[in-house]
Amino acid sequence: MMERSLDDIIKTVLEDHHLQQQQQQQQQQEFLSSLETVVLTIFLSIIIIMTVFGNLLVMVALCKDRHLRKKKTNYFIVSLAFADLLVAVVVMPFAAVELTTGQWRYGQIFCLVRTSLDVLLTTASILHLCCIALDRYYAICCQPLVYSHKMTPVRVAVMLGSCWIIPTFISFLPIMQNWNAIGIEDIIEERRALTGGSNDTSCVFLVNQPYALICSAVAFYVPLALMVLAYQRIYVTATTHARQIETLQRAGSAPACGTARAVTVRSSTSSDPTELYRPRTRAGSPSTDQAAVVNSRMRVETKAAKTLAVIMGCFCLCWAPFFITNVVDPFIHYSVPWQLWTAWLWLGYINSGLNPFLYAFLNRAFRRAFLMILCCGDERYSRQGSCSYRQTHGSLNGTSMALRLSFLPNQSYSDHGQTVLANEQESHDSLGKQ
Repeated sequence: MMERSLDDIIKTVLEDHHLQQQQQQQQQQEFLSSLETVVLTIFLSIIIIMTVFGNLLVMVALCKDRHLRKKKTNYFIVSLAFADLLVAVVVMPFAAVELTTGQWRYGQIFCLVRTSLDVLLTTASILHLCCIALDRYYAICCQPLVYSHKMTPVRVAVMLGSCWIIPTFISFLPIMQNWNAIGIEDIIEERRALTGGSNDTSCVFLVNQPYALICSAVAFYVPLALMVLAYQRIYVTATTHARQIETLQRAGSAPACGTARAVTVRSSTSSDPTELYRPRTRAGSPSTDQAAVVNSRMRVETKAAKTLAVIMGCFCLCWAPFFITNVVDPFIHYSVPWQLWTAWLWLGYINSGLNPFLYAFLNRAFRRAFLMILCCGDERYSRQGSCSYRQTHGSLNGTSMALRLSFLPNQSYSDHGQTVLANEQESHDSLGKQ
């Protein structure tokens, strides 16, 4: 009898100890879960705030600085900033709440609306990047006078309108009609059941194979192909003309001895575009000029390669994983884990926060406008920006003039030639020089 009582006591003690261990483990798990939620909330909030701040600053800069409004490329940049700002304000917060709480609290109808806005705005952002690449292609690779004819205000407006209209055909139209769910209704219901929610508390978005292919092609693969072709041609054009310049110097087609042709850039705010460049001369030895030409060419090629690599690298790094998964998932019976989907989606959202830095903050004119805004209109920064611009771009040697003249058909370089390319300044700015 006593042995049984002793056994019962030992058993009870062991059970209590085991129960205490389980409670401690549960408390640790809850603490870790709460800590993870807090860290995740802070991280997502930083992304949203930085995206809002960066894109809002770009829009305010264009509104306040009349010089920025003179450049056609800047209209693409500010429209891109508006699309990315809407992504941060309309799409990201709801996605963050759903991710941190694990529930959708806004009903089935708003789930479709939020998903449609997600597809619309992210696609519009990507199409703007494509238009910026095409604008730079026309400005740099085409004949200089062709740019002003091709990129007319009407054409710019049409391109901007297309960036906003085309995404509606792969967002609101098919999603609100549930075309993306045709043939996979049972899979969607099973996924809702696994999440333990109803149509009102679970926002499950799956796409069938046709929608996945069409949507991904319009939103990513076609723009990616155009961007790759445009930036590849831009880089090839830059390196080709750099080599042609060196050949002209060595052949004596451009002045390399005694005096060298140069141009002085006047203020970009001049009302007369023909006054942007004024010829002048400077003294220099042949060996010095030759070394300067080679070094200048290497700097141009290296800087162009780095800039284009950063732009394309960030775009592909942010969006390629999502759209590759978007195409593959319907063909492998929707077996991609939701955690991976979420990671790829937020990586794409981060691209909306990077765009202001890649397309505006690298532009000297925008940086000057940002300083003016952040420093409450302090005129010192305006003067510093202007001086910096003139110091950097104010003196271009004869090599650079030869580059500009090499764009013109049936014209040869002359020491007394004073041909002026009115849109050269715009072509230069479209490169996004640092």
